[in-house]
Amino acid sequence: MTTSRLEAFSDGVLAIAITLLVFELRPPALQKGERLAHALWQQWPSYLAYLVSFLTIGVIWLNHHRVFTQVIRVDGPLLLLNLNLLLWTALIPFPTAVVAEHLRGPGEAARTASALYSGVLLLMSLAFGALFAWITHTDRLLHRLPPPGVVRAARRRFMLGLVVYAAAFALSWVSAPLALALCGLMALYYAFDQASVPAVVEPDDQQPTGQSA
Repeated sequence: MTTSRLEAFSDGVLAIAITLLVFELRPPALQKGERLAHALWQQWPSYLAYLVSFLTIGVIWLNHHRVFTQVIRVDGPLLLLNLNLLLWTALIPFPTAVVAEHLRGPGEAARTASALYSGVLLLMSLAFGALFAWITHTDRLLHRLPPPGVVRAARRRFMLGLVVYAAAFALSWVSAPLALALCGLMALYYAFDQASVPAVVEPDDQQPTGQSA
């Protein structure tokens, strides 16, 4: 399988997952004498859950593209690890709907919904981390593997989400809105390029001084 075919399949799954999120935004049912503006405001958990999940799936797509621009060949483990990532990413609309429904509810329901949401994102992060680790463990799949120190630094940047999503899961039992906000901050963090493994230019690749590109 070529990398372009793997990316095309992954893009399709991610596009469907991000589209499903909007189905949870529904017109409010007005009670007698209730103003529409008030009813719309009461649905703020749906808006917040949609925004965080849209950003999360969006940066998954963005970093998936960034990773695979560096990959020159695909092997069996890479296919399975990519499917594992898609498994958890495609599930995100479900906990998004649960959070939208219960974030304003009683304490136990809100905490459980938030724990479910952050738990799914933690599993997604584990899956993406495993995929990234496999791609960078040797030079078989990449154009060129940088020195070990550069690879370790890239892995630390990329796998920070494991720690933060685990913290969000623990925070869910204290404050569901704060846990959701922490997940949103991770989406903003990954919007910046944390996935590229900087290539080191070999001396033979450098042009002589004074020669134009």
